[in-house]
Amino acid sequence: MSNVVLFKEIESPSNKKIGVVTLNSEKSLNSLSLEMVNLLMPQLLAWQADSSIAMVMLEGAGEKAFCAGGDVVQLYKSTVAAGKGNYSPEVETFFAKEYELDHLIHTYTKPILLWGHGIVMGGGLGLLAGASHRVVTEKSRIAMPEITIGLYPDVGGSYFLNKMPAGCGLFLGLTGASINATDAKFVNLADHFVSSEHKSQLIEQLLLTDWQDSGEVSQYKQTSNHQKLSDLLAALELKKEQEQSLMPAANLARFTSFLAELEQCKTVQTSVTKITEHQVDDKWFNKAQSSLTHGCALSAHIIFRQLSLGKTLSIAESFRLELGLSVQCAAIGEFAEGVRALLIDKDNNPNWHFKTLNDVSETTLDKIFTSPWPNNQHPLANLGK
Repeated sequence: MSNVVLFKEIESPSNKKIGVVTLNSEKSLNSLSLEMVNLLMPQLLAWQADSSIAMVMLEGAGEKAFCAGGDVVQLYKSTVAAGKGNYSPEVETFFAKEYELDHLIHTYTKPILLWGHGIVMGGGLGLLAGASHRVVTEKSRIAMPEITIGLYPDVGGSYFLNKMPAGCGLFLGLTGASINATDAKFVNLADHFVSSEHKSQLIEQLLLTDWQDSGEVSQYKQTSNHQKLSDLLAALELKKEQEQSLMPAANLARFTSFLAELEQCKTVQTSVTKITEHQVDDKWFNKAQSSLTHGCALSAHIIFRQLSLGKTLSIAESFRLELGLSVQCAAIGEFAEGVRALLIDKDNNPNWHFKTLNDVSETTLDKIFTSPWPNNQHPLANLGK
């Protein structure tokens, strides 16, 4: 059986190495499992401490996906085994370790180039969002569709959805809408566009770069190697001006005014009504409306409050909030039913406990947002400290 993550080091003429990570579970669209997380964390830490490593590149095996999300089927099994309303240690372990990995990527002291080709969803987006250099292609398809399975945009969504242009984060969270490379650049989830056919040329130029000694670098500090990688990617975009014709048409940018108005909504009910009742003949927008209509009402409430709270949170604080939300969603939320309908029985007909937005009480929502642990016992208490 092949390793679920492949690691290799390739040396440049400057005698510096590039660490390459390949998520290697092509059959599952490289879905992020606990085994993958447990392999990634120590290797990334080792490379961060190794002065011979100039930068890291993350990619997915195959042409279909970088990473289609977390291994929610395994989480579903753990949740069902624990029983409705009960706490699942396995769920806590997975999310805690996943968020620690995501936080490491957000704060990594060396450049991380993430090749965001194909499907990038859920847990895959958590890896993408934190990388210092995020590259998308003509086939990138990015989404946080958790509302369809009774969850919410985690993996740092509380933080990065709030960094988007007005209304975009709330719209993407509530609808789970899929965005392309052009949209990803518009909402600050991508830095560069490179067509997939030029990946080998990109790697060749990475090897020809005169990388500098990384030395001792403090957390969050940008190095000269960060700038070298930025310059390389910018130059590649300029040289390949014909690639602009491969960039897909914008979706989100066409609705800037509408999204700015959405940002002003004071309740989740008014937000959902504004989206679902917006009259427009647009296939992409209409699909987003349909996803919201059939999505989980409890998730919509969680997303609205999550993004409101996230406006003032650091990335570490966001992950602490989200770990509590994820554990509570699995224990007392709609998660098991959402996964059953979409991925287990595949009937696409979830029998949500909360049928409408008005069925969700403030008491239920407050319980979801109540941390299962005292502050000094939170599994991520030391994150970012």
